[in-house]
Amino acid sequence: MFARKLRVEVLEPDGPRACPLAWLDSFCMRSFTGRSAFDETLPVEDGLLEASLRVDLDALRAGLEDWLTRKFGAGRAVKLALREVPSR
Repeated sequence: MFARKLRVEVLEPDGPRACPLAWLDSFCMRSFTGRSAFDETLPVEDGLLEASLRVDLDALRAGLEDWLTRKFGAGRAVKLALREVPSR
C-alpha cells in the first residue's frame, strides 16, 4: 500500500526478534498515540510495517521505542532496529 516496507526488530539480550504485530498496531492507532506524523504507517505482520516516503525513520524509531517502553516494557526500555526492506 505504501512506498516503503520497514523491518522492525526488538533488540533483546538473546538476539533480535520481530516486533509483534499487536505492538505495531497499538502504536499506529492514532487515537492512542495522538501522533499525526505517523498517520502514514500501516502494520502488516510481525516485524513488518509499511510507510510513506514522508515518514522520518529516525523519528519513527524514537517514537515507537518510547511508546513500546511505556506500554509493553515492564519497567525496561524497549530498543528497536528499524531498517528499510529493499523492494524487489
